[in-house]
Amino acid sequence: VLNARARGQLVGLIGVEVLDLGDAGLRSRLALRPELLAANGYVHAAALVALADTTCGFGALAFLPDGARSYATLELSGSFVGTARDGAVLCAAVPAELGRQTQSWEAVCVAEGDGRRLAIFRCTQLVLY
Repeated sequence: VLNARARGQLVGLIGVEVLDLGDAGLRSRLALRPELLAANGYVHAAALVALADTTCGFGALAFLPDGARSYATLELSGSFVGTARDGAVLCAAVPAELGRQTQSWEAVCVAEGDGRRLAIFRCTQLVLY
């Protein structure tokens, strides 16, 4: 359902794919291709931001409290600790706090091949009623 929702949106355009959703959170994947690289030949920071924000946002959507209809990102902070040129990036987002007005999510992006950490994010989502 979440992958279908991404079609025709930025998420679908860059190729974010939801892998699984469970009680612990949500996991996604982004296959790297030349269009997602920066001028230096490494994955563009904006691609990782989009992956993490999407993963946290879809997690928030899946964990909305009763009566809520959607979410909006209030804040996103990230630390880039590695990079990649090819392959794919996996992102795992877990809820840090699931409130009725806001949700806080933590996400980690890793290189699919060797598990190297590429970025760590924290997102705050506004719950919309």
